[in-house]
Amino acid sequence: MRKKFFRFLATLLVPSLASLLIRFLSLTNKKVFHGPASLGDKKFIMACWHGELLMIPYAYTRYKKKPHVKLLISEHFDGNLIAKTLEFFGFGTIRGSSTRGGAKALIQSIKEIKKGYDLGITPDGPKGPRHVVHDGIVVMAQKAKVNIVLVRIKPTKYWTINSWDRFVIPKPFGIINYYISEYIDIRDKSLSEAKEIIQEGLLKNE
Repeated sequence: MRKKFFRFLATLLVPSLASLLIRFLSLTNKKVFHGPASLGDKKFIMACWHGELLMIPYAYTRYKKKPHVKLLISEHFDGNLIAKTLEFFGFGTIRGSSTRGGAKALIQSIKEIKKGYDLGITPDGPKGPRHVVHDGIVVMAQKAKVNIVLVRIKPTKYWTINSWDRFVIPKPFGIINYYISEYIDIRDKSLSEAKEIIQEGLLKNE
């Protein structure tokens, strides 16, 4: 009963507080974008490591001022908090992951892309291993016939949470570097080739 109460309280309070924190960190850090000037109007899948997810809204809105995107978020309780936080930035969510609701989430993701939505995904989420690309992003990109955009988010000053993904929280008054790739087309690649391309791309600015 106590666990349910605290989860209810967290669901009410955490998303709004987290959204305020994200906006505060964005305002108090200089954002520097390293990447293409434009991504055009094509649909795409944007991918970043799970540990760098916090500031991802600003990578997407750099190119699409009006969000038309859904992020694949796990069905775990922490995924619920992330989903509700992202709603404050106009982001939709698809619930599921490689470990829970995977097939349902894959089918739904492909449907949403075909409806015109972009998709956001953490290819090593929701539980790792850290910086290891799972199959899902490749299957989604190939089935939906869309390109992938890779994002690294590297603050100069930050805290690291002691979690499997070493989750990064930028400190105020630093610089947040966004490394954003051109479109990557993996439609004619094998699963192993595509995963290697994505993994190498996301580790390039390590």
